[in-house]
Amino acid sequence: MSGRVLEFLIPGDLQAATGGYAYDRRIIAGLRALGWRVSVHGLDASFPHPSAAALLHAQTVFAQLPEQSLVLVDGLAAGAMPQLLHANAGRLRLLALVHHPLAAESGLDPKIAQALEGSERRALKAMRHVIVTSPATRHALRDLGIEPDKVTVAEPGTEVMPQSHRARGETLQMLCVATLIPRKGHDLLLEALAPLTTSRWHLTCVGSLTRSPETVVRLRAQLRRLNLTEHVTLAGEVDAETLAQLYCAADLFVLPTRLEGYGMAVAEALAHGLPVISTPVGGISELVGTRAGILVAPDEVPALRAALRRVLEEPSLLDLLASGAASVRGTLPGWARTCGQLAAALERCGLQNPADAH
Repeated sequence: MSGRVLEFLIPGDLQAATGGYAYDRRIIAGLRALGWRVSVHGLDASFPHPSAAALLHAQTVFAQLPEQSLVLVDGLAAGAMPQLLHANAGRLRLLALVHHPLAAESGLDPKIAQALEGSERRALKAMRHVIVTSPATRHALRDLGIEPDKVTVAEPGTEVMPQSHRARGETLQMLCVATLIPRKGHDLLLEALAPLTTSRWHLTCVGSLTRSPETVVRLRAQLRRLNLTEHVTLAGEVDAETLAQLYCAADLFVLPTRLEGYGMAVAEALAHGLPVISTPVGGISELVGTRAGILVAPDEVPALRAALRRVLEEPSLLDLLASGAASVRGTLPGWARTCGQLAAALERCGLQNPADAH
């Protein structure tokens, strides 16, 4: 390999509006700004449950990569093709980018989860190094047999955002930004809010309505069952300008997620100075700290309801949390640090010979 050259293999649509793909886009741009030549190779969208055609296409992509190439494989695909990775580990410098372990995804059939865990365990053994987006994910990889010294944490950055200009009104405006899939916990949020309709509030949920249609069907039925259709808007995906406006107009960010690699939407909310009610998963505990929000255990509807009730009934508490969020806003890391950490890990791996990996 000559110079700073990276082959980046990514399944699905790189422009998709999810935290994982947003991270991929930012590091591609950041590495290029640092002088790296990054070539993006698209893999089939069926990963992490690849079809036979998807695996055949991936095999072709690997075969076309030059000897000794430095290759970063997004974990959504890497964990589902261990045989291909081991077949190429001798001639390529392979790294994985893992946002969270595949088997940890909510709603999986136990047999599928077990198969994914075994597949990802084998796949990561072929890797020279692993990039993760939070210390929590690095810790989780120990259960897959990956020691911490083989893992680099490159936490997502944030941009400087306009601060939320909350003007206390009669109706408290809540915002949730997350793709509508099981692990994001929209169902928990609706159950928690259902008895609180004597207070004036409105929830806007921003996130794809097409990635998991069955989840959306269930949530719409839940809204009807709980008589919340007047209180909740499922807005779908919105453009960046509209999203920024929603952040600035909100009083509170809510995300009762069951699992996160990091929690980029929480970081973005804090970058706007918006207080948070969420869960202590991924990097969210470190982001929110003790002043910028309230964190409750995943899947604990009573605790979530109690936190929401406090904010609805105690305006002074919301003011206090907003003040804490404003103070956190100035301490969030930027993308330059993220890309620098990643570049350093890539350079270390690029100096090693493929044969040294095992």
